[in-house]
Amino acid sequence: MNNNIREEIKEKIKKALRNVYDPEIPVNVLDLGLIYEIKVSDNLEVLVKYTLTAPGCPLAPFLDAQIIQAIKQNVPEVKEIKTELVLDPPWSPLMVTKEGREQLKLLYGYDVVGEWLKRMGVSENEQSQS
Repeated sequence: MNNNIREEIKEKIKKALRNVYDPEIPVNVLDLGLIYEIKVSDNLEVLVKYTLTAPGCPLAPFLDAQIIQAIKQNVPEVKEIKTELVLDPPWSPLMVTKEGREQLKLLYGYDVVGEWLKRMGVSENEQSQS
């Protein structure tokens, strides 16, 4: 399989994952920064490495099932889907995309990530360099 096809499938997977929402934070898992890696093999087998906002979250199996189901429904050419829960590095608000940050602003009325950065003593410039 050539890289163009692999990238097309990855984009379809990303689009599908934008319809999977964290059970406690109403932002999709991709923009929340919970998806660490998407691998597509030559045999159309997919591995999605993801994390949780909190390591002890009891809803991990629910999120895992949602990820698999979204890919099955929206990317039928995929032959097999595997997921891997990754807790290192731990999730932090720094992993939220610009789109996710905007969604959080709309939901809560203020810049949640910006507020976290202030409390942690990290400037916007330092954040964009990491």
